Amino acid sequence: MKKTIDTDVLIIGAGSAGLYALREVRRAGRDFVLVDRGPLGTTCARVGCMPSKVALHAGAEWATRRALSGIGVSGIDGLSIDLRSTWAALRRQRDVFANNGAGAARAAAGDKLIEAEARFIEPNLVELKSADGSRQVRARAVIIATGSRPVMPGFLEPVRDRTINTDTLFEQDTLPRSIGILGLGAIGLEMGLALSRLGVRVVGADLASELGGIKDPVIGQRARACFGREMALWLGAETRLARSHGGVVLSAGEHEAEVELLLAALGRRPNTDELGLQAAGFPLDERGSPRFDPATMQIGALPVFIAGDANADRPLMHEAADEGAIAGYNAARDTVTRFARKASIGIAFTNPDVVTVGTHFDKLDADRIVIGSASGDRNGRAQILGAGDSLLRVYADATDGRLLGASMVATGGEHLAHLLAWAIQRGETAADLLRLPFYHPTIEEMLQSAVQDIVTQLPASTPLPFGLVPADTPPSSS
Repeated sequence: MKKTIDTDVLIIGAGSAGLYALREVRRAGRDFVLVDRGPLGTTCARVGCMPSKVALHAGAEWATRRALSGIGVSGIDGLSIDLRSTWAALRRQRDVFANNGAGAARAAAGDKLIEAEARFIEPNLVELKSADGSRQVRARAVIIATGSRPVMPGFLEPVRDRTINTDTLFEQDTLPRSIGILGLGAIGLEMGLALSRLGVRVVGADLASELGGIKDPVIGQRARACFGREMALWLGAETRLARSHGGVVLSAGEHEAEVELLLAALGRRPNTDELGLQAAGFPLDERGSPRFDPATMQIGALPVFIAGDANADRPLMHEAADEGAIAGYNAARDTVTRFARKASIGIAFTNPDVVTVGTHFDKLDADRIVIGSASGDRNGRAQILGAGDSLLRVYADATDGRLLGASMVATGGEHLAHLLAWAIQRGETAADLLRLPFYHPTIEEMLQSAVQDIVTQLPASTPLPFGLVPADTPPSSS
């Protein structure tokens, strides 16, 4: 085995960020080494966005039976579900996603893939340890894309043997009859609803007063009303835990419940703590995380870049892809380029979806915005779909109607989110969107209603009907 390898770019981590970085390094014609400690397969595919959506789909399919009586179906009470088979099917589909990710890494890197643990000696000198022994890699530039792992706080220790996390959830052979969920961010809320819809009794608890990271209190109130009908929600109070003969007893304020199993959905922490960053001279913040520029992914002035969950900035797959591409592009060149970041999107696929787009409500000046609202109970398509609880709120500049952000709990929210993100990134106004076609009846008409609401609150700029322009008007430059 060669003890020291010299290369242009060393990429540590073969997940989403690492593979997008590798794509740019290869496009630049640079030599590289890709290192991953395993298992291969992205976080998204193995334990994140993909298996969670499989679970949500299964829950939605099973829950659909409750609506069948409304169209004349009988015998619904005779239906049953084998949760062991349900979860086995989920794991098979998860394995397909994970194996595809692992295969992509092997195909892209070939014999330049090394499965080993990495630790920095210097910013551009890294030691690799594997079952075959140790070696060093000296690189002109290094990319850290080591991903993240679930947070498991010490207070869980007394019930650790009855606690699973968002990684090990998908390794279960079957599901319990009851489960407690600590943490109701996007993944905790998604899994709580998926399990509840599959027939598991769910108790969800969070210190935060809102679900899914919602910042708009009006949307938060609607979300609590929607999802509180499907699972117990304990919000805004500390939850105490105690072992019991049958599992774990949770208590918070006046609430108490016993569950068979506990799911810790308390967020994820970057896998950077074992890389030896401090000893190697990296600039770190008070949490021990590298200080980096989100427009370049560069750590300080070092020839090192950090992307994806490893930097804990925007821990979402599509952001990891962009960050990996930025890191790979810059690592492969002598001059570092600053890149504009795209409009932010956050979606919990909860049906109705919980969505935040653009600037969050709590970051806006209430005196300088107008808010356009649209409710599902006034949208024909939403009423047909039984989605009358849907609610959309769009935020716009009070002077010119330029779109700034939005929050919603809405059926079809994943689609509305993209329309809004595209409009926000292009700098469009509410009036600009009204000039575009909206088909009837569609959920998208909720967006039309919301921007109409915005326009009516702005100073009148034209006597023309909303959304219509004279035939000789030049196309909008936006």
